[in-house]
Amino acid sequence: MFELDPVILARIQFAANISFHILFPTITIALGWVLLGFKLAYSRSGDERWIEAYRFWVKIFALSFALGVVSGITMSFQFGTNWPGFMETVGNIAGPLLAYEVLTAFFLEAVFIGIMLFGIRRVPGWLHTLATFLVAFGTTMSAFWILVLNSWMHTPAGFEMRDGVAHALDWWAIVFNPSMPYRLAHMLLASGLTVAFLIAGVSAFRWLLGDRRREVQTTLRVGVTLAAVLIPVQILAGDLHGLNTLEHQPQKVAAMEGNWETRANVPLLLFAVPDEEARENRFEIGIPNGASLILKHDPDGVVPGLNDFVGAHPPVAPVFYAFRVMVGVGLLMLAVSWTGVWLMRRGRQPGRWLARALVAMTFSGWVATLAGWYTTEIGRQPWLVDGVLRTADAISAVPGPTIAASLTLYLALYGLLLFAYVAVVLRLARKAASDADTGPRIPTSAVVGAAPAE
Repeated sequence: MFELDPVILARIQFAANISFHILFPTITIALGWVLLGFKLAYSRSGDERWIEAYRFWVKIFALSFALGVVSGITMSFQFGTNWPGFMETVGNIAGPLLAYEVLTAFFLEAVFIGIMLFGIRRVPGWLHTLATFLVAFGTTMSAFWILVLNSWMHTPAGFEMRDGVAHALDWWAIVFNPSMPYRLAHMLLASGLTVAFLIAGVSAFRWLLGDRRREVQTTLRVGVTLAAVLIPVQILAGDLHGLNTLEHQPQKVAAMEGNWETRANVPLLLFAVPDEEARENRFEIGIPNGASLILKHDPDGVVPGLNDFVGAHPPVAPVFYAFRVMVGVGLLMLAVSWTGVWLMRRGRQPGRWLARALVAMTFSGWVATLAGWYTTEIGRQPWLVDGVLRTADAISAVPGPTIAASLTLYLALYGLLLFAYVAVVLRLARKAASDADTGPRIPTSAVVGAAPAE
C-alpha cells in the first residue's frame, strides 16, 4: 500500500506556502520605492502624469500587500504545526529575528499604509510623501530580517550548541553571517526586476488596448529602463553569490552544475538529464571549461563534485533544472529590456511585437524568483539549518494523510487567489485604458522615445 511520507508532504506544503507568499513581497519591496519616486517626481515638477501613475500603481501595491500579509501569517503557523523541531533547536536565534521583523517593519507598514493609500487628498503633501517613504522602508526592513534568518540557516555563525539547542554568542555575527550580504542584494535586485517587468508589461498591455496617455508612456519607459539597468547588476550579484555559495555550500554548487566528479576543466552544461541513481548525466550539451571559468575564473579551475558528498548533497535534478530556469529567464530579461531601451533611444514606438513581448514578460520576475528560491532552498537539503539541524529531525508527529488533506486545500485556495490577483491586475489595466478618452492624449508617434513634456 502506498504510504504518504510526512517529511516530503510537510516540505511540499511549506514550499507551496512560501512560493505563494514570496510572490507578493517581491512586488511590494520594490514597488514601494517606485511609488516614492513617482511622488517625488510629481512634487518636483507638478506634472500630472506622475501622480496619475502613482494613483494607478498604488492600487496594485495595496492588493499585493494584502495578499502578502495574509499568506505570511498562514506560513508562520507551520513552524509550530509541521516543524516544531526547528524552534525547539534554533528558536533562541530564529525567534528574536522574527520579532525584530515585526517590531521594525510590520508595525511601521501597518501604521503608515493607511495614509499612503487613502490620504493623498486628506493630508499635506509632505506627510503623504513621508508615509510612502516609511512604508517602502518598512517593506525593505521586513525583507532584511527575513533574509538574515534565511541566510543564517544556510551559513550559521555566532552561536554554540548546548544540549542540542542553539544559543546566541554574537548577534553581529548572526545578523551579518557569511552569505547574508549576497543573499540580500540578490533578493532586492530580484524584487526590482520583478516590478520593472510588471510595470512595463501592464503599461504595454494598456498601450495595446489603445491607451496613449502620457502616464502610460512614462511608466512604460520607467519599467523598461529600470529593468535594463538592474539586470546586469543582478548578473554580477548572482556571480558573487555563486562564489560565496561555492565556498560555504560546495555540494549545492555541484548540484547546480550537475558535476559528479571533482575535477578541472568542467563544462558549463546547457542541458543534461541528471541520473542520481547511476551518478552521471545523460544527453549532455555543454560549453567546454565554462563552469570552471565562471566558478574559478580560470578555465582550468577545479570544481567540486557530488561524489564527494554522497548522502549529504541535495536532490540533483530539481536544483539543476531550477538554476537553468532562473538563468534562462534572466538572459531573456536582458535581451528584452535592452532591446526596448534601444528602440526608445532611437525615438521609435515600441511596436506591437515588442509590446506583446513585454506583456508576455509581465510576471517573468515571479518565474525567476521562484526558480532561484528553489535552487537555494532545495540546495540546502538534507539540512534545515546547514550542519546543525536536519530536515527530517524537525518534523512534527502529524500523520501523512492529515498533511496531504491540508496541502490539497492550500493548493486549491492559493490557485484561486493567484488567478484572482492576475485577473484584478488586468481588470485595473483595462479600466484605465477604457478611461483613456477622458484624459489628455499625445500623438502615437511620441508614445515611446520622445522626450517627456514637462
